[in-house]
Amino acid sequence: MRADLVARVERTCSRRQDAKGLRLAVLEHLRDEFAFDGYVWLLTDPQTSVGTSPLAAIPGLPWHRLPALITARYLATANRWTALTSSPRQVGRLSAATESELAGSQLWRTELAKLGVVDIASVVFADKHGYWGWLDLWRSNGRRAFDDADLELLAQIRSAVTHALRGCQARCFGDRVDGARAGPSVLVLAPDLSVRGQTAEAGRQLYRLNPPDPGPDGAPPDVPAIPAAAYNVAAQLVARERGVDARPSRARVHIAGLGWLTLQADRMTGPAPVDERDIAVTIEPSGFADRREVFGRVHGLTRREVEVLESVLRGADTHAIARELSVSEHTVNDHVKAILAKTGCPNRHGLVARVAGDLPADARVDEGILGRGDAPGRCAV
Repeated sequence: MRADLVARVERTCSRRQDAKGLRLAVLEHLRDEFAFDGYVWLLTDPQTSVGTSPLAAIPGLPWHRLPALITARYLATANRWTALTSSPRQVGRLSAATESELAGSQLWRTELAKLGVVDIASVVFADKHGYWGWLDLWRSNGRRAFDDADLELLAQIRSAVTHALRGCQARCFGDRVDGARAGPSVLVLAPDLSVRGQTAEAGRQLYRLNPPDPGPDGAPPDVPAIPAAAYNVAAQLVARERGVDARPSRARVHIAGLGWLTLQADRMTGPAPVDERDIAVTIEPSGFADRREVFGRVHGLTRREVEVLESVLRGADTHAIARELSVSEHTVNDHVKAILAKTGCPNRHGLVARVAGDLPADARVDEGILGRGDAPGRCAV
């Protein structure tokens, strides 16, 4: 039965679909095999591992407790997704990490115990190119803890899901921005991450990123979107301050029609102690360097291919690239062919247009590399 499940997950991962549809389909396959009561599945920035696009079902959680839960998850050291990447299988369970003494976990003591959680099975979707997401499956009162066989199943599907998630992100390049920004995008959070206020543009972008579920009969929701992506970068800031994880409190995320955006969190200045100051989260169009870095990761480029890509984007020709990298022109051409094959771009001009394709049509990038570029296809996610 479990071998059949792995095959079904692999078939699902081979289909062209968006990241949300992929995650929902995989969750249904997992539910067919073993029970769980809740889940949290985030896409992540491939470099910082900070969560961006959450998909979650947490029974019994009051929404006003969500910021505290996210903060506690980022502060947790037992079974943290960044730690699991160093394990051979990149999976783990809270019961094993605490030697069945869940009270030894601050996350469980402060948040999970209130929800009746008896165990969490976790899997990280990461490869040599970066972090693409992590999944927590929850079991609550009345169920047994997860066992090694459950973790083995997660480990068996990890590679296929990782590749599929990376592919979803790769298909985001080439999307054009639908319209201009209506103003600055800033969200101000209290020290406990409750929302103090936000600009209209920040609300619009966060709504597009994580829209609330429709009402009955498909009616438009009458509640604001929960700014989970902002909570995640802010929680990473707190984790940095506490010495839990040194990665930056920033994340790049793609929103269809809005393009690639970069979220960053920082403390406000003032006389109060640092941990008592408000947190500002900014949302800005990702710079060309950010898009270039993500582009190389999502398409699985090698280190040398990234170097060649950077030279191509600067406008260097084959002869100049060969001289810069101390290789033959034949070798440069081989690398360029490999890059075009991996990215699906027809030529160098199309490659430049794809990297910066989510800009308005009249935008210029860096030192004027791209003016009015080709019009790449729409983003699939």
